[in-house]
Amino acid sequence: MSAAFVKGESMKKLTLYAAVLFLSAVLVSCSDNADYSAENVTTTEVTTAVATTTAEPTTEQVTAPQQEVGFDGMKPISADAVKDGEYDINVDSSSSMFKITECKLTVTDGKMTAKITMSGSGYEYLFMGSGEEAEKADENKRIKAEAEGDVVKFTIPVEALDKKIDCAAFSKRKEQWYDRKLVFRADSLPSDALTAGAFTTLESLSLENGEYLVDVRLEGGSGKASVKSPAKLTVSDGTAVAEIIWSSNKYDYMVVNGEKIAPKSMDEFSIFEVPVTGFDYRMPVSADTTAMSTPHEIEYTLYFDSSSIKK
Repeated sequence: MSAAFVKGESMKKLTLYAAVLFLSAVLVSCSDNADYSAENVTTTEVTTAVATTTAEPTTEQVTAPQQEVGFDGMKPISADAVKDGEYDINVDSSSSMFKITECKLTVTDGKMTAKITMSGSGYEYLFMGSGEEAEKADENKRIKAEAEGDVVKFTIPVEALDKKIDCAAFSKRKEQWYDRKLVFRADSLPSDALTAGAFTTLESLSLENGEYLVDVRLEGGSGKASVKSPAKLTVSDGTAVAEIIWSSNKYDYMVVNGEKIAPKSMDEFSIFEVPVTGFDYRMPVSADTTAMSTPHEIEYTLYFDSSSIKK
């Protein structure tokens, strides 16, 4: 074997060894970079988690966004349009954090007050106005909570039904005022609680005895049910009766103004003849459905539009 051959083989081995060393260095470097990238990802995730924790809402307005209350076409109903007495009434609240579980409306001498029961005891005062106004007002303008067991109650003045009313609530824990809007719903009162001034009467329409058509709108429930519109309206001797045809045959009775009414037919659709206590307002009714596993009475309103009445 010649010396030149040995030298050539040695050079090849040295070159191969150098290549192996270089490749190893590259792999180690890539491994280090991968570890570093992973460390960066972990750090970023931790930082994000910390940022999320520190950014946790500190005010009730953020944790419970305000929601719209009332309904389209809402018209205020003053105390003189409601008969004197005490009534259970539904109240819409613009915040889920201000939940009213019960409300008793008292009407007397042209004024209305409401005793509202809250779902808890977190509020110490109410103020009829905005939170900014509450901070500037005298303390005697505040309405103090009445403790009753695990909840509190407030007795507040009611300017009108079916109207957005400003109300500020003072949180005990956070010691600050929160703006709320309330709507006391006239359509949750019995039909006979309202005076003639709260709606359009049959007498004021001066309709002759006979049959007419009138547009009717159903609201309430899950929103899946409907009634046929226009509906047949029969006027006779100072009374008005509407034929209500439901979108299914699953309703076995209705309640209107405290009167339980049986259907005249349940073949294809549930059909009822109901007295119309007034027009141009949400007339409260309820209907019992058999579509569920057990019969269930559901509250609705019917709105009869007097401007749509035609022969």
